[in-house]
Amino acid sequence: MFIQTTDESGKDIYAGIDKLLLTLEKTGKHYDIDKIKKAYLYAKELHAGQYRCSGEEYISHPVAVAEIVAGLELDTDSICAALLHDTVEDCVGKTDLPTIRKEFGDDVASLVDGLTKMVQIPFEDKEEQHIENLRKMFLAMSKDVRVIFIKLSDRLHNMRTLGVKKDAKRRMTALETMQVFAPLAHRLGMQRMCRRSLEIQIRRGEQGGYREALRRKPRFHRKGARSGRGQADRGGDKLHS
Repeated sequence: MFIQTTDESGKDIYAGIDKLLLTLEKTGKHYDIDKIKKAYLYAKELHAGQYRCSGEEYISHPVAVAEIVAGLELDTDSICAALLHDTVEDCVGKTDLPTIRKEFGDDVASLVDGLTKMVQIPFEDKEEQHIENLRKMFLAMSKDVRVIFIKLSDRLHNMRTLGVKKDAKRRMTALETMQVFAPLAHRLGMQRMCRRSLEIQIRRGEQGGYREALRRKPRFHRKGARSGRGQADRGGDKLHS
């Protein structure tokens, strides 16, 4: 049976995930590479014609998120969910959760569903209320801790490309990162990701949001961080293949 590996121009159709595949190989763990390649091609087709604010093809984002997830040594379904995490939200009419479930299984569909619901949290005009809603949502929807790990990876990559966003969006992202994402990453043992997010934030010139978030930081640790760590302990057996 002939398996196509090049497009009409002769280019390797999997060239966009060379780094991802190399990262997976370096872990020394077993992954279903065929399933991951299928998820990549599926996401690439769905996101065709979509672009990031930076001008890059949109598929570059889920691939980058999948690379971060791979670096955390999460399992095959987590990698697939990272590649597919924006498809249901951003490709309406092209796919849906039942289709994701049919093509990639219940586990991937469940992860994508959790990630999609995280995107759908309503934005509050008051920053304090928005942060509180975001925190509650994280704790309530973290039945599978892999959803949180993928979402944290998504946030880290978005931080890397924050410079193209408007000032108000950058400020809110800075507050979210310091108040919710960074402390949660720290509690889940992802100190390197936490530190990297803060370094990016400072380098991007978000000192205002950084200082404001530092002022509020202790309250997060009292209310949410211990619960986040408990979720990680309960879900730890799902992280690796």
